[in-house]
Amino acid sequence: MSEQKTAIVFDKEMAARYDKSNAKFAPISDSLFLIIRTILSDLPVNARILCVGIGTGSELLDLAQAFPQWQFTAVEPSAPMLDICRQRVEENGFTSRCTFHEDYLDSLPATDSFDAATCLWVSHFIMQPEERTNLFHQIALRLCPQGYLINGDLAYDLSSLDYPDILEIWFQMRKSAEAPAEEIEKMRQAYSTVVAVLPPAAVASIIAAGGFDAPVLCFQNLLMHAWYTRRRLVD
Repeated sequence: MSEQKTAIVFDKEMAARYDKSNAKFAPISDSLFLIIRTILSDLPVNARILCVGIGTGSELLDLAQAFPQWQFTAVEPSAPMLDICRQRVEENGFTSRCTFHEDYLDSLPATDSFDAATCLWVSHFIMQPEERTNLFHQIALRLCPQGYLINGDLAYDLSSLDYPDILEIWFQMRKSAEAPAEEIEKMRQAYSTVVAVLPPAAVASIIAAGGFDAPVLCFQNLLMHAWYTRRRLVD
């Protein structure tokens, strides 16, 4: 849907190399997934989880292994990315616990009540704050009262004195994962054109405006930030 579409399109070529290009960052993902599992550990044994912008399925696979009776709905507009997610889910024996929705979130019926939602590395691709807020509003509509949201985005205060140093470390890390020089240069340009890197407090405010309690920052690694929050009971 138009309010959630972004300038980044994960085509077949990008999808095919996505997991390989991120493999060297597994320790970072593992740390975040540990935090997510801990935050969501008090959910019902048969909890229903909404995974927004699931990509190739990493957080779904981690949660499905840790909580063997949870059910998942995976939302992803990129067919090549979702195809990889389906394949990984099938290889791990989780297909019967998963529903796949190949489209944007607002085409998913809002009548379902999920116990929690994940939205990792998605909303920073939405440039307009009001459209970004609407994404979180769409998530809130599909959560049960006080349902959890775990959100991860690239975030930083671009005007801070330490931002250039942090950015250089970030790109050095990308280079260590053997990212081509032209890909690194595209990233540099994207952070000012098609990726909305905002101060963490601004991202938290956008999340809250979508219908959530004040988000709690629970993870940071260079530009990567993650928050947890719960659907607000009264708007």
